[in-house]
Amino acid sequence: MDFEYFDGGQRCLGVLELPDPAKFPGKRPGVVAVHEAWGLGAQVQRRVKMLAELGYIALAADIFGDRLIPADPPEAFKIIGDLAADAPKLRGRVAAAVTALKGHEACDGRIAAIGYCFGGRTVLELARSGNPDVLGVVSFHGALDTPAPAQAGVVTAKILVCHGAEDELVPHAHLMAFLDEMAAAKADCQTIAYTGAKHSFTNPEAKGQLMPTIIYEENTDRRSWAAMRVHLDEVFG
Repeated sequence: MDFEYFDGGQRCLGVLELPDPAKFPGKRPGVVAVHEAWGLGAQVQRRVKMLAELGYIALAADIFGDRLIPADPPEAFKIIGDLAADAPKLRGRVAAAVTALKGHEACDGRIAAIGYCFGGRTVLELARSGNPDVLGVVSFHGALDTPAPAQAGVVTAKILVCHGAEDELVPHAHLMAFLDEMAAAKADCQTIAYTGAKHSFTNPEAKGQLMPTIIYEENTDRRSWAAMRVHLDEVFG
């Protein structure tokens, strides 16, 4: 179902999925899911349905606002480039989704966030911000660099990064810098690098048509989802 919320004056139109109350009675934990560079499309909507089947209240956040779907890759890259360069704006936009989901009557107040590609970057920025409402985050093939590195003692969310070891869009230097950043920040962070996996390994629609490194990898998709489930079990205790 459509779920409207606001980041200041910016209207956001997410998609909310609720678990079956017969299987999962009472209030439930919430998970914010953040879309790829292409906007709130089929990939993230599929994932919030899967999260609801696990018993979570799941919100596909609208980071671009007004559910904007970029017309082409140049427009998408311009939007995400501007947001990536402005960490406070990106952190505020995803925090608005967290606040909206936490306030839903079916949510028990416990929140985690997951994200894909650009969404992976977004949830890592959420963790770096030290948002007290967020217990854990999971990044799937997300960018790892940031203009505002985490500071020691600020990161409280448990972090899981699922990274394609052959992802040419996220250089090894960025991975090494991220690991150093997390160590310096004393963050609770697990990082899994999947050999053979490239960028967008979770998206069945990624068939290398845009570039060879953007391609689905079924085994890594399955394994990373299983890792996420274990992580969320730990996060929500």
